[in-house]
Amino acid sequence: MADVAAKERRILVAIDEGEESLYALTWCLKNVITKNSKDTLILLYAKPPRAVYTALDGTGYLFSSDIMATINKYSNDVANRVIEKARKICREQNSDVKVEARVENGDPRDVICETVEKLGVDVLVMGSHGYGWIKRVFLGSVSNHCAQHVKCPVLIVKKPKPNGGSK
Repeated sequence: MADVAAKERRILVAIDEGEESLYALTWCLKNVITKNSKDTLILLYAKPPRAVYTALDGTGYLFSSDIMATINKYSNDVANRVIEKARKICREQNSDVKVEARVENGDPRDVICETVEKLGVDVLVMGSHGYGWIKRVFLGSVSNHCAQHVKCPVLIVKKPKPNGGSK
């Protein structure tokens, strides 16, 4: 166990707007990263692909460049807010941890798997939305996809239910 603590690990935490991912980050900071460790925590936010708009909206008017710029600005603002919120959690939980942040564009499943591979991550930490099997069939499960496709250990953290369910 001493070898694990001494090794500098690269731990990637996938974050999004949901409280499940921020809970996973907090859990990781409390249970995986120790004080004064040499670990690097990589926060990854995957900006969903922008919807492809036709030149005309439903009423027959052209989308202006102003509208497209506003959509892009909103997407960037959301990404920046999520990253800043995650950085704040890191400062509050463990001010010594080295934190890197990345914002990548694309389907979260692909972005997470590609980033893990590209950076040579040692551990991937993700939150779970806790969808039932029907929702998973229709919406898919990002955590399940990543657990099956990355080549490093994957830690999927489930947020406890408000009624005192699983911990």
